[in-house]
Amino acid sequence: MQDLSFSTRLLAWWDTHGRKDLPWQKPRSAYRVWVSEIMLQQTQVKTVIPYFNRFIGQFPNLRSLAAASTDEVLALWSGLGYYARARNLHKAARTCNDEYAGNMPATPEGLAALPGIGDSTANAIYSQAYDHPAVVLDGNVKRVLCRHGAVSGWPGKSSVHKALWEMARSKLPTQRGADYTQASMDLGATLCTRSKPACGECPVQRDCKARLSNSVQDFPAPRPRLKIVEKSFHMLILQDGNGRILLERRPPTGIWGGLWSLPADDCGRALDQRFAVATAELESLPGLQHQLTHIKMTITPLLAKTNQLAKRVECSAEQNWFSREQWPELGLPAPVRQLLDKYTNQSP
Repeated sequence: MQDLSFSTRLLAWWDTHGRKDLPWQKPRSAYRVWVSEIMLQQTQVKTVIPYFNRFIGQFPNLRSLAAASTDEVLALWSGLGYYARARNLHKAARTCNDEYAGNMPATPEGLAALPGIGDSTANAIYSQAYDHPAVVLDGNVKRVLCRHGAVSGWPGKSSVHKALWEMARSKLPTQRGADYTQASMDLGATLCTRSKPACGECPVQRDCKARLSNSVQDFPAPRPRLKIVEKSFHMLILQDGNGRILLERRPPTGIWGGLWSLPADDCGRALDQRFAVATAELESLPGLQHQLTHIKMTITPLLAKTNQLAKRVECSAEQNWFSREQWPELGLPAPVRQLLDKYTNQSP
């Protein structure tokens, strides 16, 4: 049975209190919504907005993104994290350019078949770009539904996800699909927040089972604790007589896949076996701590500044020397950029 009361109340609230000035809403095209939805995966709106504006400024349409190089795409993504999102976005753009004449598929099924787009993201693009009601289950929407229906279990569990999907389907309106999708996400982002939710201002509070049972903070159930792996490795900062730094491209998969990075021994190969640098030429610098979702890193930078360094190091196809002026054009992991900014401000 369809719960139109829920959607009616939610849309009435959004008409007065919803967010209507987000950059991907003006215009709300399939391409712009797609880019925003991929960026918003596991990332907050306030963080995404400047990245989105820079990205769209460089790649205003799908064809321009498809024509870009991987380095150009990753450079604009640098610092946003979860770089597989950027690689899939680029791959999907090229697929659309080749197979859909530079357009995006106009159905949820067609969208979900593209790299990096699951069912929920496909529906989010479809509903917002074409104004059709469709089930969307981002983190904010899951939290709202878990509380409203007092749904037990971690939302990432298959059975719980399926139950939430059916619940979301039962609450869809018959029209205003784009507004309803945004309203659902806005409710979780602004009122039904993870901590200190503003239940007194919620438009659907009267039949919220978690509120009625005074158990709002019990929903949704937390994700099972991830095992944090501690990883220690060295990064080599090689600077030649012209102030250029040697960088190498990471493998396409794994940590920082496809990005340019300082040479590191995290792959098990000792740095002194790879480069013609004597131990006496290396200066050990203070360690840097960096946290990924499931990895706690301790990076020890080793610095070598030698005028003849570039002549002694034979670069492979995935290595090159880059000047400071070229760094903004590269996709660099956040800790690598931090090390470069801190320790290479002067030429030798």
